[in-house]
Amino acid sequence: MCAVNKKRGGTKRKAALIVWGGWKGHTPKECADLFAPWLKSKGFRVDVSDTLDIYTNKRKMKNYNLIVPIWTMSEISKEQWSGLRDAVLNGAGVAGWHGGMCDAFRQNTEYQFMTGGQWVVHPGNIIPHRINISAPNDPIVKGLKDFDMVSEQYYMHVDPSNEVLATTTFSGKHGDVPWIKGTVMPYVWKRMYGKGRIFYTSLGHVVDDFKVPEALEIVKRGMQWAARERIKQEYVSA
Repeated sequence: MCAVNKKRGGTKRKAALIVWGGWKGHTPKECADLFAPWLKSKGFRVDVSDTLDIYTNKRKMKNYNLIVPIWTMSEISKEQWSGLRDAVLNGAGVAGWHGGMCDAFRQNTEYQFMTGGQWVVHPGNIIPHRINISAPNDPIVKGLKDFDMVSEQYYMHVDPSNEVLATTTFSGKHGDVPWIKGTVMPYVWKRMYGKGRIFYTSLGHVVDDFKVPEALEIVKRGMQWAARERIKQEYVSA
């Protein structure tokens, strides 16, 4: 597990890194601005970077307990990927969502191996769809009921070793792809990569999607799980 870098009141304080950039359509800065204050309120020291070069700073990277990538598409250099990979292998957790995590660096299959999935298509673009909780006893989704979104419904290529916590089912009515009718797609999962915990959800196309309380709660809990913090529920379904 990676080191922590500061003590407060006799206890070690954990550190988080948010890295935002890439395609602006996923509102990366706005998402960073949403989650950075929340992480601080939970006692994290938070660094926010708008460059992937932060990953090459080995001195800093070894101190992060949590890395939150919000970076769609683009490319990652060999040196940047090496720094990120080593931090996670050594115990840094990763928590992310939508294309900001699983539609990044499309040419880097090692990155996809770490995250557990890669976006393929979102038939019909912005459509209503339902999220089904499939592991109701897992603390990341415990107390949450199935809920509806009006957003992109992500069709993914997914690692079969993922531990799936929630799914969505494609109707086949959108995007002229009727052959995917009935396909059940993982939508929230967790996994390991070396010593690091990996959390991902396809929720969160834009920052306004987090106005849906279940979507916001799942990401908050996923961050806590990835950082090996005790999950504190702030919301449960009525």
